[in-house]
Amino acid sequence: MLQYLGPVAQVSASSPLRSRAVRIGAGVAVLVALAGYAAVQFFAGGQGDTRCFVRGGPEGAESGARYELTAEQAVNAATISSVGTSRGMPERAVTIALATALQESALRNIRHGDRDSLGLFQQRPSQGWGTEEQILDPAYSAGRFYQHLTEVPGYSRLPLTVAAQRVQKSGFPQAYAKHEPDAALLASALTGRTPASLSCESRRGDDSTPGDPAKVRERLVRDFGAGVLPRDRKAAAPAGAPDARTVTVPVPQETGTARGVTGVTASPQQRGWALAHWAMAHSAELRVTRIAYGDREWRTTEAGKGWQKVPAGRAGAGQIRITTSP
Repeated sequence: MLQYLGPVAQVSASSPLRSRAVRIGAGVAVLVALAGYAAVQFFAGGQGDTRCFVRGGPEGAESGARYELTAEQAVNAATISSVGTSRGMPERAVTIALATALQESALRNIRHGDRDSLGLFQQRPSQGWGTEEQILDPAYSAGRFYQHLTEVPGYSRLPLTVAAQRVQKSGFPQAYAKHEPDAALLASALTGRTPASLSCESRRGDDSTPGDPAKVRERLVRDFGAGVLPRDRKAAAPAGAPDARTVTVPVPQETGTARGVTGVTASPQQRGWALAHWAMAHSAELRVTRIAYGDREWRTTEAGKGWQKVPAGRAGAGQIRITTSP
């Protein structure tokens, strides 16, 4: 039933006033859409052209859970996982940390929040979490989260919402629950338990920006600890050599705890895939063009195919090879 709204509502659709209002409204809608797109690109860290995908289920399965994230989110998720596993934290702890960061910041290292909250976990300098500079370092903030999590008795047996809340003391404790499936999928890939389950691809086309092997080594040490790389740096290829742009990361062959590599019960293969998936997550940021491990290889030129099988020994047994763009 139509309701009479008075003389103001009776402007003809063909009147100049109505036409001008329509044009103004359309212009405002376009501006709002453009502003929204710019905001998305800004918060995606300028790497919106690269997308990463995590899949669940057995290796090679066509069906199963699937989660998509930006390059920035992948980098931050990989850092959270590597910091946890380098401390000997189990996969459950990594899942809790990832779900918390998904809720608090959507895995973005943001410089704002409620009151003085900052970073991936929205930690507050005024509450003793560290300085602003420290909290905005993803490796530091992840380490502080795990430090507090270990102080929660029996955290691995608690519901995720309870464990996360005892660390965060959030005003919305139940909000963490909705992120648990995605966090578990990410944790399974990033801790290496699910091989070849994380891959990234760029929609930009060719990018001639050179990579820096030294930066790859720096980030590996930041996230995994000094033990991740060989002590004998002379083993690195000299500048100008064919392999000068390749960083080789050995995979320790003993089982059990291996500080600087991965968690407390990981097999050598799981450690290897934790490192390989870390490299994949950082591929856009560090200009990685090839990652090789075991009988699998990923190249930017065929990124859409994900991890491809190669002849045994070509990728390298017992080591990860990370090649940056020249």
